Amino acid sequence: MTGKSDRALGIAGLLFAALIVWRTTYIQESFIQDPLGPKAFPIAVAAVVALASVYIALRPDEDPVWPPLRRLAEIAAAVAVMVVYAQMLPVAGFVVATAVAAAYLTWRLGTPILNSAIAGVVTSVGIYTVFHLVLGLSLARGPWGF
Repeated sequence: MTGKSDRALGIAGLLFAALIVWRTTYIQESFIQDPLGPKAFPIAVAAVVALASVYIALRPDEDPVWPPLRRLAEIAAAVAVMVVYAQMLPVAGFVVATAVAAAYLTWRLGTPILNSAIAGVVTSVGIYTVFHLVLGLSLARGPWGF
């Protein structure tokens, strides 16, 4: 009976890694691209997930301690926020969607609401500055053009 939840998590992780690799095969490659191509990073992530999952499945915790239901609900809410964030990127744009998601997540980690709002804006603008303005990478544009 011990370790069943860890083994189930390990198997679920392996299935998730396989899903990542399978979906990566659908990425269109352009004629002009870098030597690694757009598929290298997702496959590397899948490899790390698979290795961690194998370790968890083969070496389960003998007496796992699960968090209380309230903590599991907090985790589920954080996952839901990240799903909504991904859906809102093309609608609201990177800066706004990231600011809202980061503010919510820092608030749930225990930061006062005003500080969470400031942290969300600073995080969003900081990432935008580095990736878009400095490195020239394309980020989702919102209705305001940023």
